[in-house]
Amino acid sequence: MLILLPPSETKTQPADGDPVDLGALSFPELTEARETLLTRLEEVSAREDAGQLLKVGPSLAAEVERNRHLRELPAGPALQVYTGVLYDALDAASLTPAARERAGRDVVIASALWGAIAATDRIPAYRLSMGAKIAPKGSLAAWWKGELSPVLEARAADELIIDCRSGGYQAAWPAPAEQTVLIRAERESPDGTRKVVSHMAKHYRGLITRSLLLSGQDPTDAEALADLLAREHRVELSRDTRGTAQLSVIVPAAG
Repeated sequence: MLILLPPSETKTQPADGDPVDLGALSFPELTEARETLLTRLEEVSAREDAGQLLKVGPSLAAEVERNRHLRELPAGPALQVYTGVLYDALDAASLTPAARERAGRDVVIASALWGAIAATDRIPAYRLSMGAKIAPKGSLAAWWKGELSPVLEARAADELIIDCRSGGYQAAWPAPAEQTVLIRAERESPDGTRKVVSHMAKHYRGLITRSLLLSGQDPTDAEALADLLAREHRVELSRDTRGTAQLSVIVPAAG
């Protein structure tokens, strides 16, 4: 099983610890690409038009300035650095030791800066999204795609992929349709009709990830995944026109 998570815009900077060691991050094949992009981010963050290139407003000037010092800042486990809706729902701090160990093995987090990292890889807080205009050539998603494809294809070989990433990060490595289950949320109205609620998807993707890590189970296909998650969530399995499985978490109508 391979759980693919997006990063988060909001992050918590570790208070202490050694700085990031690019050579120690998972997928060492990406070290050169990470070095290239980190250097580029440092250069862009020192420019007067940094906010425009990074697509952030003046209120985030301190985070842009912090980008210039990422090699010196303390680093911490990615699951603790990333915050926000998905990671709040996952609540890594309350996972059992076995579930945390499982996260280090089964969770891969997409990143505009690092490409892809394990949940336990140690990183500093940074400000860079996949929509930023700092790639050496073209878009960040297209630039990373060439780097990530052989690495993640090897990692995902013969695995069931639970893809919780958002669109920009999916573009950097489109997961094989026949192996992949997409997670979404649907709100059910009193009359039984349903509507996809994208703003709630992050929360439920975090809950689904938590359930899988705590379960100790290793489903090998979409049907087994749905059966496992149905113990705690109301879910429904379907397939899109490409054959990719979609697991909908059914959310009752508000009120």
